[in-house]
Amino acid sequence: MQTPRLEIRNLVRRFEGKRVVDDVSLTIQPGHVTCLLGPSGCGKSTTLRMIAGVDMQDEGTIHVDGDLVCDTVFRIPPERRAIGLMFQDFALFPHLSVGENVAFGLKGTRARKRARAEELLGRVGLTHFIDEFPHQLSGGEQQRVALARALAPRPKIMLMDEPFSGLDNRLRDDIRDDTLSLLKEEGASVLLVTHEPEEAMRMADEIALMRDGRIVQRGAPYNIYNAPKDKAAVAFFSDINVITGTVRGALTDTPFGQFLAPGHPDGQEVEIVFRPQHVGIDFDRDGAAPLPTARAGAPARGLVERARFMGSESLVEFRMDHNGEVLRATVPNVFLPKPGTPMWLTVRRDRCFVFPLIRDQPGAESGR
Repeated sequence: MQTPRLEIRNLVRRFEGKRVVDDVSLTIQPGHVTCLLGPSGCGKSTTLRMIAGVDMQDEGTIHVDGDLVCDTVFRIPPERRAIGLMFQDFALFPHLSVGENVAFGLKGTRARKRARAEELLGRVGLTHFIDEFPHQLSGGEQQRVALARALAPRPKIMLMDEPFSGLDNRLRDDIRDDTLSLLKEEGASVLLVTHEPEEAMRMADEIALMRDGRIVQRGAPYNIYNAPKDKAAVAFFSDINVITGTVRGALTDTPFGQFLAPGHPDGQEVEIVFRPQHVGIDFDRDGAAPLPTARAGAPARGLVERARFMGSESLVEFRMDHNGEVLRATVPNVFLPKPGTPMWLTVRRDRCFVFPLIRDQPGAESGR
């Protein structure tokens, strides 16, 4: 079995008696990208700082290639951990040239350091800026310089804390792709902290979803998106709709027909959670509803409350006849029915998640 490049075991960090990081364990294999994903304040950056060595855990251990790096007594200094750091503010030295920034911290002759800087700047398309200064570069160019500087010492592990958050949206995707390509070429294992699900899905081999100081779910992007642990996990990745019901014989009756609820005992209240893109829409034909199907169940009628064009899709909100609640549906391209238009909605059975109803749980709202 391959030894993990990075392994953290049962990390705990307290501030004023509160567990900001609460029993976090995580492994990253060589060359893999793991995203620590969660809302602001959930403990992501604190975890990263402990791994980097700029903060000290109260409990737990950190290992690199199977060797102990830090526990609550023993501690290897940050500069000797073979770990690269890249944060939101690129922290380039304004008085050093781009080449000198990249070579900062390297050992060897001036010529060797210059050669390594030229190599990395060439790979991010910035060789011609080697003798310029950071203030002469755009934000995206500074980000590339910061990446080259972090990779220059050939770290085994790269820690990245929201590194793309300050970039223009139009540049962000290209720079993410270029960054991921370079990290893979260098063979570094990566732990990326982000609060953006799209970024995690785009970059990660594995996502660790964090909430209230704990990792609540880990998995490949496809799996964590399509097999979420709870309603809050679904809501973190997208808008959601929620309908409730009570289980009877592993089935739940709703205005949309029956839903399977295996594993839930009779009498238990459950929430059926589904995303707007999995809501089907059909026109009302003088009050006649479409026929039920095994895949979509029975239709329920609602009136259009609002419709908005979002670019690649349209978002339509419906006020449902049966309880007055609002459900959302997304439709590809332009679809903008007038407010008050009656329509029939169906819900795909194979795209629903059934969870026990928990009052006042995180993410209990019906949309992200």
